[in-house]
Amino acid sequence: MWDVLEQFYDSVPRPGSRVEEHGELTLFLQAGDGYPYYARPRFPGGRPTTADVVAMREHQRSLGVPEALEWVHETTPGLLEAAREAGMDVLEAPLMVLDPDQLPEPHPHVRVLDTRPVEVSVVAMLAFSSPGTAVGEAGAAERDAALATATPMSTRHRHAVADLPGEGVLAVGTAQRAGDVVEVVGIGTLPAARRRGLGGAVTAALARDALDRGATLVFLSAGSEEIARVYERIGFRRIGTACIASAEDA
Repeated sequence: MWDVLEQFYDSVPRPGSRVEEHGELTLFLQAGDGYPYYARPRFPGGRPTTADVVAMREHQRSLGVPEALEWVHETTPGLLEAAREAGMDVLEAPLMVLDPDQLPEPHPHVRVLDTRPVEVSVVAMLAFSSPGTAVGEAGAAERDAALATATPMSTRHRHAVADLPGEGVLAVGTAQRAGDVVEVVGIGTLPAARRRGLGGAVTAALARDALDRGATLVFLSAGSEEIARVYERIGFRRIGTACIASAEDA
């Protein structure tokens, strides 16, 4: 499974990025619209050192892109210490795979789309600006205000929205695919709409859609142990740790 995941991580950003090889690290640079990318260990078998990470940070800084590095701890265990020695903050996120037999029944107001409605970016932005699972303040009013100036983005992926009658889009998510492997990413619920099961319902819808379209492996990375428990309730189980490193002042 680790080899399959490493190939996925190397493959999925390539169609939407410019790729630079820097010794033991590969840098994916944003091409066109979309989100900024990151550096990863060279595939296959990259073993970056602290010096490699320091050099990559300097290069990213010179380009004006985020100083960001991602990897799987079980595949590249030495990189955790190297990244911290290079002055980076590291999020150790539970890496989880789907047990298809545990998926819940579909939610009646969750839709999976092959287009990217502008609500996907807006709801995700509001959700991630207030991380965690606790109910917060940002809700439909803040969403609608942000939608007034939001710009649509192109997509290569599948998206899901929880669009409730009279309330609009309250939760969103994305599934990105390479070969027969699908990663569910960007799950976010408006803070004011949390604790209603919508994030889990969106995740489950994307997972079910991936299986229906022939995926053999569906996985995700949870932002915390608390969030991982949400995914456990819909059939995901932890297999390892995804590391996401950023500059300490990011």
